Amino acid sequence: MSFLRLYARVLGLLAPEKRVAIALALANVLLAALTFAEPLLFGRVIDTLTQAAGREASAVWSDTLVLLAVWAAVGLSGIACAILVALTADRLAHRNRLAAMHRFFEHALRLPLSFHGEAHSGRLLKIMLAGSDNMFWVWLGFFRDHLATFVIALALLPLTLFLNWRLALLLIALAVLFVLASAFVIRRTQERQRAVEGYHASLAGTASDALANVTVVQSFVRLGAEAALFRDTMRRLLAAQFPVLNWWALLNVATRAASTLTVLAIFVLGTALHLEGRASVGEIVTFMGFATLLIGRLEQAVGFVSTLFMQMPAVAQYFEVMDTRSDVPEREDALTLPRVAGRVAFEDVRFAYPGGPPVLDGVSFTVEPGRTVALVGETGAGKSTAMALLQRLWDPQAGRITIDGIDLRDIALDSLRAQIGVVFQEAMLFNRSIADNLRVGKPDATDAELEDACRRAEAHDFILRQPQGYATMVGERGVTLSGGQRQRLAIARALLKNPPILILDEATSALDAATEARVQAALKELMRGRTTFVIAHRLSTVREADEILVFGRGKILERGTYAELVARGGPFAELVRSQLAPVA
Repeated sequence: MSFLRLYARVLGLLAPEKRVAIALALANVLLAALTFAEPLLFGRVIDTLTQAAGREASAVWSDTLVLLAVWAAVGLSGIACAILVALTADRLAHRNRLAAMHRFFEHALRLPLSFHGEAHSGRLLKIMLAGSDNMFWVWLGFFRDHLATFVIALALLPLTLFLNWRLALLLIALAVLFVLASAFVIRRTQERQRAVEGYHASLAGTASDALANVTVVQSFVRLGAEAALFRDTMRRLLAAQFPVLNWWALLNVATRAASTLTVLAIFVLGTALHLEGRASVGEIVTFMGFATLLIGRLEQAVGFVSTLFMQMPAVAQYFEVMDTRSDVPEREDALTLPRVAGRVAFEDVRFAYPGGPPVLDGVSFTVEPGRTVALVGETGAGKSTAMALLQRLWDPQAGRITIDGIDLRDIALDSLRAQIGVVFQEAMLFNRSIADNLRVGKPDATDAELEDACRRAEAHDFILRQPQGYATMVGERGVTLSGGQRQRLAIARALLKNPPILILDEATSALDAATEARVQAALKELMRGRTTFVIAHRLSTVREADEILVFGRGKILERGTYAELVARGGPFAELVRSQLAPVA
């Protein structure tokens, strides 16, 4: 995306507030005109005074006072207009910065696992913050300072040709030189600045990785290695950044030199024209004022363009994420389902992760409402992948999955996932209070409902022992709780959701034997009347399943009850033999 197109896209985000933006633009035009008028009035005052010879003093005073009164009115109006523009631009920029963050946050959360598997969370956070912050400064700088500069340069500056075209050409030449020099420096440094922003994102990812795994860093004595990795990225960042800074420093020096030469040229040319009777003293003073005004504005513009250029790669990364489209698309006419009965069918489902071998290869099975099916097999056999497809975290490459006969791709994502409750292998808790984590399952749950769910999940007692009970913060990923405590909260969260379809992904793997027995009773109550899928490596937990599906090599190798499969002496019996007692 080119520099100007990206700049235009950032401004285009203000479309929801186009009336405010248009009002600000018109105010900037007025502000530019008022600013432009001051040197003109100054020149007229000078001409009035230099041409006073032979005129009555009262007439000179009268003309001068009128000009001074107009000048004062213009100056005060300019100040009032500038204050109004600054206040309005500030509020506009702040509102839209937060709106940009919200759009990014919501969009990123909706992107599928295929995106999040490749995008580091720390990098995404950095892109969101840097992108929205940089756009804030673009909006603020554009409306508060630089739109008036563009109006002066593009609209009002050519009008000076009608005052004195010879002097005007010098000012126009300065503006053209500035534009050409800026374009040259942008072309020379654009790719390098993009690389710099990539290093910034790498720094954020490295830091986030190390901080999220601080226990591993300390346990494996990785502090020095992680710090060295961070320093190495910093070194490469600076190596890429310094040449960019050199070019922009050179542009700044060149602009200042050109400005000084332009002022001197105006003075010399103006003097020559005055001696020839082609320019009055007032005109010379006016153009000196124009030059001073334009130089100040151009120096601001150089700083603005320089800053904008440094910011644009971060903004481009923001838009790259916003332009990412889900590979789990939702149809415009997608169905919103009432509570389903829970009949689930996989019909010749085939799936492979991007760039990987097939994980599911022609898997077909049907589960009637209210029945419990266990999925077993070695790690990587496709059990968890099948359940991910059921939640439509991915779409199969072939075949289809239905609930109550309806293809998942015809169902609105939120409606589909509202029908399914999951107890994950890892509890995945937010850094919030226990009550807030539980209400993820049911946002409007009452305190009584929370307590009931926790009692059934064998969690109520340990919660009461926490410093603030249900208001206790659990830390990042629930770090202040034991594995068993986190797992029981996850079970209570699923109990609150009360879905017709349930997925238990190693739901009791973190519990001790005594607690597992109590939780199994609660799970049995939860599973009653629901279509339940149990993913388990510990085969002792699937004895009471209505049917067991044995996965292997992307296929269902065998199916049946626990007793049937053990008696059959196939792959399942082999798994049982490896974990439990020898099969009789």
